[in-house]
Amino acid sequence: MSKKLVAHILLFFVAVIYGANYLVAKGLMPDLIGPSGFIFIRVSAATILFWIVYLLSYEKIDRKDLARIALCGLTGVATNQLFFFNGLNATSPVNASIIMTSNPILVLVVSAIILKTRITSRKLAGIFLGAAGAIVLLLLQGSAKISWQGDVMILINALSYGVYLVLVKPLMAKYKPVTVITWVFTMGLILVAPVGFDQFTAVDWSSFTSSHWLGVFYVVICTTFLVYLMNIYALKTVQPTVVSVYIYLQPLLAGIFAYIFASFGGEDYTGDINWQRILCALAIFVGVYLVSVPARGQR
Repeated sequence: MSKKLVAHILLFFVAVIYGANYLVAKGLMPDLIGPSGFIFIRVSAATILFWIVYLLSYEKIDRKDLARIALCGLTGVATNQLFFFNGLNATSPVNASIIMTSNPILVLVVSAIILKTRITSRKLAGIFLGAAGAIVLLLLQGSAKISWQGDVMILINALSYGVYLVLVKPLMAKYKPVTVITWVFTMGLILVAPVGFDQFTAVDWSSFTSSHWLGVFYVVICTTFLVYLMNIYALKTVQPTVVSVYIYLQPLLAGIFAYIFASFGGEDYTGDINWQRILCALAIFVGVYLVSVPARGQR
C-alpha cells in the first residue's frame, strides 16, 4: 500500500472521529465539564500519552526550533482547542461543523502570507465565495442552541489550525511525527493550564455515569491522541491543503451523527439542519473546491 493511500485512509478516519466529536463533546459541556477545563483534561492526558510513545524512540530537537514549536503549540493546541470547545459550548454542532469547512480557504490565505504562495484569480474567487457563505451563516437566526459569538470562536479556531498546518510542515520534514506532536502538545499544555485549571478542579467526578466516562475517553484518546497522530503522519506525505480538505466531510458526518444521537435519546440538533444552512455549506464547499483543485498542468 502506497504512503499516499495510507495518508488518505488516515485522514478519512480523522474526519469520522471529528464528525462524532461535535456531538460527544457537546453532550458533556457545560453541565459536567466547563469547556476550558475539558481542554485542560484533553491536552494534559494526551501530552502524557505522547511522551510515553516519544520516549520509546527518543529523538533530540534543535534549540533553534523551539520558537517554531512554541508557535505550533499556541496555534495548533492552545488557541485551536480552547476556541473550538468554548465555541462549541455556545453554538450548535451543525453550525460548528459547517464553519470548520472554511479551513482549506484559511490555509491558502495563511500560506500566501507566510509562504508567499501565489493566489490565482480562481482561488481568489473561491476565497470570496467561501467567506460569503461563512458570513451569511454567522448572520442566520437559529435555535437557542446557536450564537454568533460561538460561531466566531469556531471560525477563530479554524484560522488558528490553518496557521498551525503551515507552521508545522517544516518540522515534519526534519523530525519524526511523534517527536513533533509531543513537543507541540507540551508547549500547548503550558499555555492551556492557566486558562483551564480552575474549571478542571471544579468538576464533580462523582456525578459521572459510565456513558460520561466513555465520552471523556473518546475525546481524549480518539479526538486528541489518535487524531493528532494520524494528522501528523499524513502531513509527512501530503500537503497541508490536502489535510484541510478532509474537513469538507465533517458537516455531512456531523449531520449523520446528529440523527443517530437523536434517535438514541440524545440532544436533538437535527432542527438546525435547514436549506439556508445547506446553501451556506454549499457556498463554502464550492469555495474550497476552487482554492484546492490545481489548475491544468499543475496536477
